This record gives sequence, C-alpha cells and structure tokens, in this order.
Amino acid sequence: MIEQWQERVWAAATARTALQLRGGGTKTFYGREPVGEVFDTRDYCGVVSYEPTELVVTVRAGTPLAELEALLAEHGQMLAFEPPHFGAAATVGGCVAAGLSGPRRAAAGALRDFVLGVKILDGRGEVLTFGGQVMKNVAGYDVSRLVAGSLGTLGVILEVSLKVLPRPVAEATLSLAMSEAEAIAQLNDWGGQPLPISASAWRDGVLNVRLSGAEAAVRSARARLGGEGVAEDAADAFWGGLREQTADFFGDAALDEAGTSLWRLSLPSSAAPLHLAGQQLIEWGGALRWLRSSASPAAIRERSAALGGHATRFRGGDRAGDVFHPLPAPLRAIHRRLKHAFDPAGILNPGRFYDRL
Repeated sequence: MIEQWQERVWAAATARTALQLRGGGTKTFYGREPVGEVFDTRDYCGVVSYEPTELVVTVRAGTPLAELEALLAEHGQMLAFEPPHFGAAATVGGCVAAGLSGPRRAAAGALRDFVLGVKILDGRGEVLTFGGQVMKNVAGYDVSRLVAGSLGTLGVILEVSLKVLPRPVAEATLSLAMSEAEAIAQLNDWGGQPLPISASAWRDGVLNVRLSGAEAAVRSARARLGGEGVAEDAADAFWGGLREQTADFFGDAALDEAGTSLWRLSLPSSAAPLHLAGQQLIEWGGALRWLRSSASPAAIRERSAALGGHATRFRGGDRAGDVFHPLPAPLRAIHRRLKHAFDPAGILNPGRFYDRL
C-alpha cells in the first residue's frame, strides 16, 4: 500500500495536483477550507507493536482512535491527553495531525508531548522516520512533535509511536459556585499546590474540578477544596461532553445564522477576564478560553494579544480567511521554509493553516 501511495504522491507532485489528506473526516471543520483530491488514509490501519509494561504503543495512522483507546483500557492504560474524537470515525492519524488535546491537557501535557516517533510520506513521495519508541531517542530538531498539529501539511502520517499512561485509581468531580474572576484566581492558586487536579471547567458562575490519582490523595483533596460532589455518571457525561463538544455550550456554532463563531483562545492561565461579548467557557486552569461570539475577529484577536495570547476561529465563520492567529513575518518565514522542505511542490493539504501555506 505504501508503494501505491508513493506513486500517487509522485504523480501529484509532478502535476502540481493538491491532495486533501483525510482519515475519518471528523475534524475537517478545523482550519481553513480543505482543497484537492481526497487522499483517504483509513486502509492503512492496525497496531504495529504494544508493550504495556513499556507504556508505548506504535500504531498505523488509519487505525480508529476508539479501537486504540479500547485496547489501552483493557490494560488499564490511556492516552493521557484525552484527544477529542468529534465522531466515531476518528483515526489516530487525524488525531495527531490535528494536535488537539482534551480536558486533562493542563495536568498531563499536550498531545505533542506524548509523540515519541513518526513515520511519514513527504511531498516527494519519500518515507521518512523520526524519533523512536523512547524519549531519549529524540535528539536535535524534534520533527516528530513538529508533525503533531501540522494538519497534514508536512506529510502523510503512516505510523506514530505514543507514550501511554496508567488510568488513575480514583477520580472525583467537585462543583463550586464562583464568578469568572474568582475562578481564574482560585485555579491559579490551586495550580501552585500539590493537588491532584486533572481537569477544570468554569461556565455561568459554576466551576467544576476533576480530581484524579490515588484514593487517599483524591479523598484529601475533596475535603480541602470543598464544594458539592458530582455523581460519577453525571461527571463522566460532563467531561465527555466537554471533550467531544457535545455539551450545550458548543451547540451549532458553525450553523448559527446570527454570525456567531466558536473561538479558542490560548492565554496565560492568570490572564484577566476577557470582557468580550458572548458566552464563555474556561478550561485548563484558565489557560483555555472558549468564546461563542459575534464580535469581530479583529476585536477578539486584539484582546487576546493584549492578554498575552492568541485566538483561533475554531468553528463557524469565514474559513477562506484567517482562521488561525496571523503570524509575525519571521514566524511566517519559518513556516514557509518548513513547508518547502517537506513538501516542495505544495501539494499536501495546501492552505489549511494560512493562504498559500
């Protein structure tokens, strides 16, 4: 199969034909509008190797993400960054290409922190391997993590090696009433303490906090933080709805006729309240602010920059324009050089990040 894919990439590069790399298609809404002939990666699937005692799994890109998580669960392990699926057809390759992490990201780390190695097919049709199956194998420029979140613009992901972690022995969710400013201050205060907080979410005057770890640690933290306990089933539904964006807050932002878009603002955790029109949900201890708003992109990005961060139009709005925060000229030049190094003909998912990039 890889030989067939190489031939297709060679032909596309020669003809300058754009290829739209796609797995299950559950994240095609993310980024700028995809263009080109569909290059389906789902047939290249299966687990290459998995040694639970080594906490490493190597898997082909077309493998359904749900199948991988089910396999890990059988051994009491998980993908600690809690990647969103956004649909049953989600694949491991699409998960890595999108680079998105879920509620546990602030405590466990981002997806790219768990990528140990990748095998890709670049825009010349060459198979390239980077990294390995242990952290110490990574030396020099870490291309494996560069591929994470690249939206398929640097190569077709063939295989990926991921670090996995044991599932927590105990978990509990607490609900506390407080304002936005109080929640931001409280989360940052807790962040400097040895508390087993694995996720947090504030909306409409209510802060939910998930505790994960040893039973004694969770029990002690519950007594220390206070608040109301949330039943296990309700807690699972809450964090699952947050991870998969099926919660009421996210709704149908992409279909909103009033011009509302869903924005993803990455800010310092201690950044002040946004003071922008719209509905807001705060995650990651204050570092991730979701905003449903019809405010102008310029106003949202100006406020984000003033607070020390950046803003991405996650769903809805004009996907032919700037979806991601505009890059300063030096960073844009680096992006162009990287794109040219891996895909000189510019055929792989062209324009998914920025125009002509």
